[in-house]
Amino acid sequence: MNKIHNPDKSTWKDVLKRPTLTVASIEQAVETIFQEVKIEGDIAIKKYTEKFDGVILEDPLISEGEIETAEKSVSQELKDAIRLAKKNIETFHKAQKTDRVEVETAPGVRCWQEKRPIQKVGLYIPGGTAPLFSTILMLAIPATIAGCKEVILCTPPNEEGKIHPAILYTANLCGVKKIYKVGGIQAIAAMTFGTESVPEVYKIFGPGNQYVTVAKQLSTKYGIAIDMPAGPSELLVVADDSANAAFVASDLLSQVEHGIDSQVILVSTSKEMIDTVESEVEKQIQELPRKEIAQKAIANSKLIYVENDSVALDLVNEYGPEHFIVCTENEELYLEGIQNAGSVFIGNYTPESAGDYASGTNHTLPTNGYAKQYSGVNLDSFMKSMTFQKITESGIQNIGNAIEIMAEAEGLQAHKNAVTLRLNSLK
Repeated sequence: MNKIHNPDKSTWKDVLKRPTLTVASIEQAVETIFQEVKIEGDIAIKKYTEKFDGVILEDPLISEGEIETAEKSVSQELKDAIRLAKKNIETFHKAQKTDRVEVETAPGVRCWQEKRPIQKVGLYIPGGTAPLFSTILMLAIPATIAGCKEVILCTPPNEEGKIHPAILYTANLCGVKKIYKVGGIQAIAAMTFGTESVPEVYKIFGPGNQYVTVAKQLSTKYGIAIDMPAGPSELLVVADDSANAAFVASDLLSQVEHGIDSQVILVSTSKEMIDTVESEVEKQIQELPRKEIAQKAIANSKLIYVENDSVALDLVNEYGPEHFIVCTENEELYLEGIQNAGSVFIGNYTPESAGDYASGTNHTLPTNGYAKQYSGVNLDSFMKSMTFQKITESGIQNIGNAIEIMAEAEGLQAHKNAVTLRLNSLK
């Protein structure tokens, strides 16, 4: 890991630079696949599934038989763990329900807001180097609670044309009926345009690699909403001498095992803590099955020493991490001052892994600095807020003249007339 001591504020952008490709460098490749899927539908899906996943599929839709086989393949121990996580995630997301908001803004003018579910949503579940069945819980559960009418799921097949059994078990457990063996750019394109097999949706959810991230951003050009531009995983830990160095190292490694383009950062006011964590990382990484991936990602990562907590907090807000762990004596300073983070983990016994799996919070979070303007996925991500208004005869008399004056000032005579006709009818 790269050690940096007291970086000048003018260098922070360079110090905190993420190891991501620019959109321009891959957007053309994404656009090419989009256009092929738009024109050729399933033919293009089949072509790119063979090219990228190494398998020829006649039908991408998962059958009931495949789901039944998968359920038998998942151990009872894992099923119990998934069900525990499901319960906690449901509890947290059900608590996010809000009542209708209603107010009389003026006598006779009643306005209210109600939420409605997005009718058609698509969930993208990465397969790749790790079968992220936990992401199904994070997306399908709030979609169900919100009341989304149609929920489809796309995930890449392996070279045998199969999906990891835990993905199928979890999707079925969460009530997802349409599961497709389609991954990568072609999956996002299929959900954007619709094909003979894969339905078009209104909003696409789910993390992925940089190609999937760009594909999701491109889908917005075609009228599809997305949850956020969620790309490679990242984690920032602030720790002082009150932290457990072994715990800190384990958290850093938990993120770099996601992929070679992941990034982790330790910010500390203690040089001794930095040195100890570095040693722990070197020791613990040797035991990881995904050691090779983790080592490449570690090369993108930083150990940053700063003089005090105030500077550390400013550095964190400048970075805007996807995951932010606070292990310091001055805990309240960070909790009160953090402005830009996807999800915050507090204390020595709150590993980032808890949020990834079973504490109840959602792990689909903004990366690449988007925590500065995006929220992580939550119940409202699957809903729309609609406003309503009803105006009585006395109500239009109370606000009508103001509307006429404003409409005339903007040069919109028809707007004014719509009010004037009503006011004249009441004379």
